[in-house]
Amino acid sequence: MKKLFTLPWAIGILLLAACSSNNDEPEAEQPSVENPSSVETDPPNTSYSPAFSGQTRVNATRTTTAYSSRVVTTALTAPWGITSLPDGRLLITQKGGTMRIVTTSGQVGSPITGIHTVNSGGQGGLLGLCIDPDFDTNRMVYWVFSEPGSNGNLTAVAKGRLSDDEATIENATVIYRATPGYSGTAHYGGRILFDATGNLLVSTGERSDLSTRPLAQSLNAS
Repeated sequence: MKKLFTLPWAIGILLLAACSSNNDEPEAEQPSVENPSSVETDPPNTSYSPAFSGQTRVNATRTTTAYSSRVVTTALTAPWGITSLPDGRLLITQKGGTMRIVTTSGQVGSPITGIHTVNSGGQGGLLGLCIDPDFDTNRMVYWVFSEPGSNGNLTAVAKGRLSDDEATIENATVIYRATPGYSGTAHYGGRILFDATGNLLVSTGERSDLSTRPLAQSLNAS
């Protein structure tokens, strides 16, 4: 049985808050403008001391690997999530609430029906998606979306079977909701993937506002 894990954006805050307040703490790290490997160039926006060097100042990664880019299509509206199907075609979500298949030559399929209604205001909408590791046999798709409700919007995770004709998602079912709902329209999170052992990992947000941020560290909030 697959397990689902959420990865709140507040993980970094949890690590920082776990630091002790004794005198052995390292001093808050400062960026080095002269250091080309430093990603951060502005002063820290917190007085928390890092638990170890480099915790809050991630170094840049440089590579000499050659790469090329090519525009596949400009026919999509606000594409958000993308995953590859076994045959190389791309399954893509559009923020407004539609899912489409795009070939590597740029042909865009019709909107796939059967998907839950989304709240696409602000940063919400139809977000990340992935396919089941056993997609070849079960054709299951998993996706994240901002779900509207009577108590506000929330981050939800759903799954369903892509029909054989690729026209609809069959038996779409919500398998997780990041409660409580909130009337804001920011910081839903929304990335989703399977790890090597078959667990489903999902990122969720703290919904941006000061009133909701403490819930990212609350064991009573799901």
